[in-house]
Amino acid sequence: MADTTMAEIRDAILAGADSATIGKLPIPSSYRAAHLLKSETGMFDGMPSNQKDPRRSLHVGDVPTPELAPDEVYVAIMASSINFNTVWSSIFEPVSSFGPMQRLARESEWAKRHDRDYQVVGSDGSGVVLRVGAAVRNWKPGDRVTIHCNHVDDQDQTAHNDSMLAANQRIWGYETNFGGLADLSVVKANQLMPKPAHLSWEEAAVNALCNSTSYRMLVSKNGAQMKQGDVVLIWGATGGIGAYAVQYVLNGGGIPVGVVSSPDKAKILHDMGCEAVIDRKSANYKFFDDNGDHDEKEWRRLGSDIRDLVGEDPDIVFEHPGRSTFGASMYVAKRGGTVVTCAATSGFMMEFDNRHFWMRLKRLVGSHFANYREAWEANRLIAKGMIHPVMSQVFPLDQLGEAAHQVHHNMHEGKLGILCLAPGAGLGIDDPALRSRVGEQKINMFRR
Repeated sequence: MADTTMAEIRDAILAGADSATIGKLPIPSSYRAAHLLKSETGMFDGMPSNQKDPRRSLHVGDVPTPELAPDEVYVAIMASSINFNTVWSSIFEPVSSFGPMQRLARESEWAKRHDRDYQVVGSDGSGVVLRVGAAVRNWKPGDRVTIHCNHVDDQDQTAHNDSMLAANQRIWGYETNFGGLADLSVVKANQLMPKPAHLSWEEAAVNALCNSTSYRMLVSKNGAQMKQGDVVLIWGATGGIGAYAVQYVLNGGGIPVGVVSSPDKAKILHDMGCEAVIDRKSANYKFFDDNGDHDEKEWRRLGSDIRDLVGEDPDIVFEHPGRSTFGASMYVAKRGGTVVTCAATSGFMMEFDNRHFWMRLKRLVGSHFANYREAWEANRLIAKGMIHPVMSQVFPLDQLGEAAHQVHHNMHEGKLGILCLAPGAGLGIDDPALRSRVGEQKINMFRR
């Protein structure tokens, strides 16, 4: 029954049905979703992280449709994407994400819906609004949207000024249930943004989390506040957030220095217009010696390589690998420079030499996703064709486990798109004229 109803919804969307028609479509009692099972949280106990396999823990099948709260909407998810948080959820590291949902459930009667024996994962999505709750004002059935992942309670005073500082701020589809790797999702109305009209469903779906994160880290007053001429060292410069960071530096008149791990990835950066590129595998940096201690000689070698490329030390270091690079990042930032960090994909416990930090008056800025205004502004730049998707591959939802496996082992470039309700790639383009002006080469720069 659920499949038949979702097929009707899909067909209506593909046929361009109007708002009234979309609003009358029945909401299914269940829907297809990628989910984890609470009963399996111990399945990888005792195993090294690199041996934990998302293909074993991620299940694709029907789950019950939750009731809609007054400030929420149902969205038919046409496409989604993989982020590192989906990998972390799927291997239950650093902790199981069922714990945050149990804590969320204590906040209200509506919040209790999230504490279930399964979790629908996924923190990106593009699709069509199907229903709106009684308190929703700015959206209606039929609206084509992208979804950002900041889940906050706007009745809490701590959620105002900067909602990322909210006491109960969470990431949708990671610390909440009903995420975007599904044919249907339940999201708060303040997570919605207009879908960029010149992009397909999957091209629109891959941007929100990583693009907004990079915007806050580099552009926002809450981040590094990059200015023209700033030298910015970007680790993982062809990865999810790194590839958006390169675009923001180039757009803002900065000088990116991209660090990658292969000649193929170096070529992508050159094609994007990033002239200063370091292939870390070719350079063979060894930031830790055989005893596991930091090797400052290697930090100095990295700093020398950066100066050989651009003539000076970085004003900003765009950090997200964590343990493997953090000591070097803190060292190579110039006197008075800034290290801005949002993740730790190589390990959460970091060390650095504090002498090079305090004596050279550097700044360390922690950054986590983006508030609604920042996400909206980042999405606006996508919609205007000034920032572009960094999608390299597209998978159907049934192959989600393989896509997560590739991200877990850094086998990918850019972002991996996931087709959910959309029956194929390339659909959902509403402004072909803008697409033509932007150019397929820019939109598909990561497709190889």
